[in-house]
Amino acid sequence: MDRPFSPSSERNRAPIEQILKRAFAARQNVLEIGSGTGQHACYFSEALPHLRWQCSDRAENLPGIRSWRAHAQRPNMPEPIELDVNQPIWPSSRFDGVFTANTLHIMAWEEVQQLFARLPEVLAPQASLVVYGPFKFEGAHTSDSNAAFDARLKSDDPVRGIRDFEAVEALAQAAGFELQDHHHMPANNRCLVWTRMA
Repeated sequence: MDRPFSPSSERNRAPIEQILKRAFAARQNVLEIGSGTGQHACYFSEALPHLRWQCSDRAENLPGIRSWRAHAQRPNMPEPIELDVNQPIWPSSRFDGVFTANTLHIMAWEEVQQLFARLPEVLAPQASLVVYGPFKFEGAHTSDSNAAFDARLKSDDPVRGIRDFEAVEALAQAAGFELQDHHHMPANNRCLVWTRMA
């Protein structure tokens, strides 16, 4: 297979699907930020055919996403778009849902702040935001494996690291989101669901 492959995407897709079926049940147009390999998009666009699933990522990841898209041939999975949270111009389209998985701990904290600050530009009122990944709570890791993962992230790049839930929730509130659901997921991850209130 000449397409990029993420084992973790294969493992976590089914549990995430169950959350998305509820969170995006009444949604139509979802933006995935940080689509990575494109595996999630292929799976979720098939499992949730009522959604238009718009992939996005940095330019260097788009060829891999395109290869998965070509393989899957999903009519509700359009051409991926380039999106870096730091870029000055974001998509002009309006979405009623946003999904991002395993991105906040890869971004620098300033980029996480930028992400939440810019989301209102692309979201319709009452839009849903779903974020999947590991979090700390009150400054503490939820498992030894997450603590070890955090240490590896920071050794690779000091700006990376597992984020504090409380800090991320503060960003979401400042951007006009209200937390709706907080799901415990396999492998010590969480899936957080917010609704835009404005």
